[in-house]
Amino acid sequence: MKILVRLPNWLGDVVMSTAFIGAVKQFYPLAQVDIIIKKELSSIASLIPGLTNIHSFSKDEYKGLGGVYRYGKTLRSYNYDIFFTLPDSLSSAVMGKATGAKQRIGFSKEGGFFLLTKVCRRPPNVHRVDEYLSVLEQINEMPVTGRKVMLTANEVKPNNLILLNFNSEADSRRMPLAKGRALLNLLTHTFTGYKLGLLGGPKDVVFIEEILVDAANIDRIENYAGKTTLASLTNLMAGAKVLLTTDSGPAHLGNSLGLPVIALFGAGNENNTAPYNKSNLTVLRAGQLSCEPCVRNECKLYGIPKCMELLDEQRIINALSLYLNHA
Repeated sequence: MKILVRLPNWLGDVVMSTAFIGAVKQFYPLAQVDIIIKKELSSIASLIPGLTNIHSFSKDEYKGLGGVYRYGKTLRSYNYDIFFTLPDSLSSAVMGKATGAKQRIGFSKEGGFFLLTKVCRRPPNVHRVDEYLSVLEQINEMPVTGRKVMLTANEVKPNNLILLNFNSEADSRRMPLAKGRALLNLLTHTFTGYKLGLLGGPKDVVFIEEILVDAANIDRIENYAGKTTLASLTNLMAGAKVLLTTDSGPAHLGNSLGLPVIALFGAGNENNTAPYNKSNLTVLRAGQLSCEPCVRNECKLYGIPKCMELLDEQRIINALSLYLNHA
């Protein structure tokens, strides 16, 4: 049997989908499992256990629904038996139809239901990982056991770093600038035996440079913003002591590697999108505003995410100390 899985389009969701890949191997132990992944995230696919073929897809190369269909047709020669789509978009359903897979299974909210052979019911108010896994449970009428999000790093070299990620795709989940500066200085003063590494993608370079303005103990701070690939970021995390992070892709990445993660939540709902593996995980929320979590990408009430600004710094220090003292 040959199975093809269309993965989601965001880093955090791709990491969370690794539990689905593991469960596919549980239900179909003899099957070949291949994936379709967004080209920009394809470097992380080699870190997902249990895959045979990795197909990368670019919207720039295959534009519109016509392009999606043409891309799907390029995979027909693989003769897939089952196509699972984790995104619920019309374009993903079109892609699945074009592959010629005999069974095409997933959620649908954009009219793609007529292109799928089985449309699954989306369970309400569950974690994103459990939402994905429910597809397999509905198809096989059996529960998924051993649920775990997991990536395997290529290289593990201890680096004695406290990693900090103050960024997020959504402004409402990003650390406010003044809060980030104050927290960075507090951490360098408190944890004198460690270096701190600031993470970020190319879009975060300017923000991280602003965080570093007038930073104390700059000799113990490494700026990795815009300087890592997904693969090198994974290796960096695998050798680090702990990750302090906003609700973002790197939070899930660190969690999938077994790195201790302290996830700071404001606008996002931790019941749905917190890092999934409970071991070595601390989730912190201020919980002082009636509007949180609002699950909006921008804060309409305060201009900046006040829910992040109100996070108690001593609670953050205590959580970091707990992990570092047991490292």
